[in-house]
Order: sequence, then C-alpha cells, then structure tokens
Amino acid sequence: MSEWVQIGDEIVGHGRPTYVIGEIGINHNGDVDVAKKLIDVAAIAGAQAVKFQKRTPAISTPSDMKSTRRETPWGEMSYLDYRYRVEFEREQYAEIAAHAHAQGVDWFASPWDVPSVEFLEDMGVSTHKVASASVTDLPLLEALAETGKPIILSTGMSTIEQIDRAVEILGTDNLVIMHATSTYPLPPEEANLHMIPVLSARYRVPIGYSGHERGLQISVAAVTLGATAVERHITLDRSMWGSDQASSLEPYALIDLVRDIRIIEKALGDGVKRVMPGEHAQLKRLRRVPDVTPAAV
Repeated sequence: MSEWVQIGDEIVGHGRPTYVIGEIGINHNGDVDVAKKLIDVAAIAGAQAVKFQKRTPAISTPSDMKSTRRETPWGEMSYLDYRYRVEFEREQYAEIAAHAHAQGVDWFASPWDVPSVEFLEDMGVSTHKVASASVTDLPLLEALAETGKPIILSTGMSTIEQIDRAVEILGTDNLVIMHATSTYPLPPEEANLHMIPVLSARYRVPIGYSGHERGLQISVAAVTLGATAVERHITLDRSMWGSDQASSLEPYALIDLVRDIRIIEKALGDGVKRVMPGEHAQLKRLRRVPDVTPAAV
C-alpha cells in the first residue's frame, strides 16, 4: 500500500494538491482539433491531466451492439462503424501527446481491451485508468498490472467484492482508487460521498472522485471528505453531439471548479486548534476576561 503515488511529475495523495483530471473521453467526436482545444481548456483551468478512452472496437464493442444502427452527425451507421469513426490511432495520439506536452498537461487514457494497453504503452503514457465498466475484466486488469505503471481504478457500477478482486490483481503499491457512481447525469442522492473515507480506510491508498453530476458542488464536497484526485468530463459546449456532453463541464465551469478546489485545500487546514494570525487584533480588542486556564503542572 502507498500513501502517495507519483503520476508523471505529480504526487497524488494526502497533503498534496488535488490531482485534477479533465476527462475528454470521446467528447472530441473524432476531431483532433477539438481534442487540442480541450487540452488547452484543461491547461488554462490548472488541471494537471487530461484523459481519453482507447478501444479496439472489434474487440471492445459488445457483439449484440455491433450491428445496431445509430444516427450520428456523419449519417446513420452501425454502432461498430461509429466506434471506429470516433477512435484515434497512432498518428492522432502522437499529435495529441505533443500538444499536451507543450501545454504542460499530462495525458493518458482508459484502455478497454488488452491490445489498447499495448498501444498506450507504446505511446509512453505515465499511467493507465481502469474505467468503471472494466472493473470485472480480469485479463485487462492483469495486463495493466504487468505494465508496472501507476493505475487509477474507477469504481462505478461495482460491489465492494468486485473492487476487492480488482485491487487484489492490481496491488496497492501504485494504485489510486476513484469513488464513482456511473449514473449520467448523477443525481445528488446517488453520489454517496461517504464512500471516500470508507475506501480510504479499507485500501489505504489515495482515494479520488470521478463525477458525472451537473454543477460543481458535489466535486468540491468530495475534496472536503478526503478526495486526493478529482476527474470530470469536459466539453467545449454541452450542446455538442455525444452521449457524455450533457454531463460535462464547459470551459468556464472547469476553471471555476479548479479555483474552488484550491480554495478548499487552503481552508481545510491541519486540524490543530490555534489562535490564527488574523485573530490577534480581535483578541486584544474584544476579549474582556483574560485566560484563566490553570498552567500545566
């Protein structure tokens, strides 16, 4: 088990700045220019990383979904063709990696199948993210464990027993666990933020929060309960086409979220009661009765 985990140039854990991830996912709609603009948004906001999704569609698309017809901005097509349409390959990711580096933002992805793990390893990512949908994909978890890289494990749609099994495979030496509820958008009554300290006590690793709610309040509250990382979907415009756009943060919302997280970090303090510097003048002006606490023997 590890109190801190290093991801790229950042240290994630208690007492460190909250690690903020802008989840681009597939909100780029297969357009590298949109992906670059979202990286710019994350950099301006002060997020430390952006995350994508990487699939081998022929493997990761459920068999009963492959031939399902879907209306898209590029016309009607099968679900499998749609998955290929929004997938980036090596050339695009090389461009994305260079742009993220230039902006001072780390990038990584959630691999949805073993070949995608190998792809991302070849691209030199600093970490891998396990999507909530993949918590029970044991061959994928084993492939991720073999990389030796830090792993960020999302826990939506999962029982504690399923999380236990995933942690058993991944180990706790280089693991960050993200509390999540995979409802899109997330209603407050399903956020269950008290799971953050529960997960912390159970696994003794840095615990973060991956949110899908509208607004900022729940993500900020997660930090007050001990979340050491916060991940939110980001978009250029919530009216854009795509299943995740409506529960994503637009640029100014992400800026506000990072600002509020940094304020909360300062406000949490260290839990040691003392007279604060700003109180001394008030103490002198307002306290009529001096301290009568008996001196320690």
